[in-house]
Amino acid sequence: MTWLSTFSPSDSETGARPIAAPRRAFFCASLALFFYISLLLLGLPAPAAALDVAILKSSDIAAYNQAVAGFKAALPPGTTIVEYDMQGDIARGRKQAQKIRASDAALVLAVGLKAALVAKLEIIDTPVIFCMVLDPAKHDLKAPNMTGILLEVPIERQLSTLRSVLPAARRIGVLYDPEKTAPFVEEARRRAKGLGLDLVARAVSSEKEVPAALRALLPQVDTLWLIPDSTVLTEDSLRFLLNTTLEASIPVLGFSPDLVKSGALIGLSVNYEDLGRQGGMLAKTIVSGQGGPSLGLAQPERLRLSLNLKTAKFLGITVPPDIVNRADDLY
Repeated sequence: MTWLSTFSPSDSETGARPIAAPRRAFFCASLALFFYISLLLLGLPAPAAALDVAILKSSDIAAYNQAVAGFKAALPPGTTIVEYDMQGDIARGRKQAQKIRASDAALVLAVGLKAALVAKLEIIDTPVIFCMVLDPAKHDLKAPNMTGILLEVPIERQLSTLRSVLPAARRIGVLYDPEKTAPFVEEARRRAKGLGLDLVARAVSSEKEVPAALRALLPQVDTLWLIPDSTVLTEDSLRFLLNTTLEASIPVLGFSPDLVKSGALIGLSVNYEDLGRQGGMLAKTIVSGQGGPSLGLAQPERLRLSLNLKTAKFLGITVPPDIVNRADDLY
């Protein structure tokens, strides 16, 4: 330190005695403490400490990146974010998770199933939020420090949306493989009954059984509900399902914009960026001490509504104007 560094400009100009370095440091610290206490007494918020957040991503795919972008957008300005890409490798992910645990991260976002599983194994004392995971209960993603946002569209929301577009529909048909989606169908049957609807389900065990099952089902129902079942929905079977239902004048409830664009009448789906943004809001709640993993799993707050007005016209269906105005996608 030079002699000049112990002076302020006014010192040299006025000839005042310089303040020694220890006294200057004490003076600055006292002034900062006085400022901080004054803010508290006035009821003003003190400057927030910077937040450190780690993101553990299963792989580098578009859907995960959209969720991450939404998450970042919802975090407070000045947040320090460190991202880790597992590249689909569990062993790599475990090493990254161990590094996160040893860091100053106040919270971890785990994106995708592999990231969530690794976080459960390796990160036990830092709050973890997971997202972009189908059926977390199946993978036992439960830990005292973990919470998550479901990727599934709530059954009630799907059925209530269907009723708003097709108020006269009472019998809803569904094809499913009991080995894959039986729990979902049973829950849907219970929920439908509560809404005064009748779920007519027909089981199939292979893709080859789909055509016959569909032809037997259509005369019994007012609409067909497509659910994410890999036995029922393949590239070939999907084309057959949509063409056959149109020929039979049976509207289809789908679960993605692509299905609606291909001919389904209506569909509700999750917007990945909105899901990430919801995760960011949840992160702020957790680090502020207003909640934690005990909040439980969260349902998606905002859903994407898709409508195919060409299909509606072909089937002679008039979609209520308020539904059309609320749609995110119109085809």
